[in-house]
Amino acid sequence: MTPPAPGAGDRPAGLRSSQWYGGGDRNGYIHRAWMRRGLPGDAFTGRPHIAIANTASDLTPCNAHLTEVAASVRNGVYEAGGIPLELPVVSLGETQVRPTAMLWRNMAAMATEEMLRANPVDGVVLLGGCDKTIPSLLMAAASVGLPAVVVPGGPMLTGTFRGTPLGCGTDVWRLSEEVRAGTLSDDDFLRSESAMIRSRGHCNTMGTASTMAIVAEALGMTVPGVAGTPAPDSRLLEAAHGTGRLAVEMVAADRRPDRVVTRASFHNAIVALAAVGGSTNAVVHLLAIAGRLGVDLTLDDVDRTGSGVPLLVDLLPAGRHLMDDFHRAGGLLSVLREVRDLLDPTALTVTGEPLVSFLDDARIWDADVIHHREQPLVAEGGIAVLRGNLAPDGALVKPAAASPDLLQHRGRAIVFDSVEDFHARIDDPDLDVDASSVLVLRGCGPRGYPGMPEVANLPLPKKLLAQGVRDMVRICDGRMSGTAYGTVVLHVAPEAAAGGPLALVETGDPIVLDVPARRIDVDLPDAELLARAPSAAAAAAYAAPTRGWERLYVDHVLQADTGADLDFLVGSSGPDVSRESH
Repeated sequence: MTPPAPGAGDRPAGLRSSQWYGGGDRNGYIHRAWMRRGLPGDAFTGRPHIAIANTASDLTPCNAHLTEVAASVRNGVYEAGGIPLELPVVSLGETQVRPTAMLWRNMAAMATEEMLRANPVDGVVLLGGCDKTIPSLLMAAASVGLPAVVVPGGPMLTGTFRGTPLGCGTDVWRLSEEVRAGTLSDDDFLRSESAMIRSRGHCNTMGTASTMAIVAEALGMTVPGVAGTPAPDSRLLEAAHGTGRLAVEMVAADRRPDRVVTRASFHNAIVALAAVGGSTNAVVHLLAIAGRLGVDLTLDDVDRTGSGVPLLVDLLPAGRHLMDDFHRAGGLLSVLREVRDLLDPTALTVTGEPLVSFLDDARIWDADVIHHREQPLVAEGGIAVLRGNLAPDGALVKPAAASPDLLQHRGRAIVFDSVEDFHARIDDPDLDVDASSVLVLRGCGPRGYPGMPEVANLPLPKKLLAQGVRDMVRICDGRMSGTAYGTVVLHVAPEAAAGGPLALVETGDPIVLDVPARRIDVDLPDAELLARAPSAAAAAAYAAPTRGWERLYVDHVLQADTGADLDFLVGSSGPDVSRESH
């Protein structure tokens, strides 16, 4: 028997979707009738409607399996009495899109926010994996203000080549440098290609994808214990099912992101980032998420909170193991249990319970992968924030991925005005460069490229690779892949294209890096530096789009030290549904 059509007052006043489906007038009729395609009549009478924001795409290979994950979420939502509604959202494949996925992070966040605001949904489950998808979803959820929870897609299993484990990303950089050095043949390099990606899932190193899944959990936005579950592991589907059930509960409790993610949550995320040796990219994403929530988070908070945290996870690119080893060894909760005294106990999770309440039963099952507090991999593993006359608003370096002997260094600058200039000259046998030189690449910040590409981990000159050199100090206003390594000073702010002093540096200038003192400087009198005109060659290479998203982005993007969001997207506006179209 078909249930009667709902009338006015049939839906609880607290459900946002009742503004579409409640009432017996023409508007309610239209909204219900068009959605009835298989839904039961009681779908519109008191059951919360849960969007499943799905970033699955064949062109985002690391997220291609999320449609299967969405099916488990759907089952959990139904089981808890909700109505699941899959919502495909903008998907960004880090390895595929040009010029850089970061160019569209803000667009993906804006599009997801607007679709959630525009549609009759009461809560949302966010499915992400590849680098920019989880940040964009968290930014959207923070701005739209609906109850939201993340299911990370999980890392791939470890591939091997000739008996050796391969860390995707990290080993691409390593092997390609060996080819350039002449110590690995082109044929062997290409043979490893089919072994690099063993299964579904995102990068199996502690790259940006794994880092942001962990950061989402440390922020309280996933069910505790889920982050890091490998993509092919059946326990990921079990967790997705449970998350679907939880989403219905969150709507009933009105458990929105601004009630879960507080300043205390960001404190815990920074501690987690340092303890696992996470990607520098997490900093720019955390700053952007905080900006959406109105939380006053700064680079100084990142340095102050993370600087004393021990690095406990022995994982590429800062260590030896890979993400399925991390999960097997105990995962994030076992890491956080070791640094429990450094966490803010007041921070909540999407379950409504404090994060620290989930740590009691956590254990380290393999101390080679996750070290105990008394035997850290590195005593202080946090990302360091540098300032100086080259980076007045800050720059980052990841000491755990750098060469210890280069953390205090003085060298002669070799300056490149664009990525194209770098590629044209870096392997020139006549380039006046040696192992003590400092490679400087500018024009790669949010405005300059545009999009702040992952080019800061510059390949070393071929002639130095042949001499056995494997690391040099490199400085850039762009980013580097979370899977990359080396002594790289990046996210320099302001960028050259925004008038930063990086635009004034010339080849031959003495550069001084002092990570313990948190300094990055060109050793010249201020008057001499300021008397220079910005590089005309660099300015000629800056992006100058005339239309579309790139024009909007360049005109409104903020600098890396505040998250590189668009200026008009900072802050939460909430799920406004006051305007009707019928």
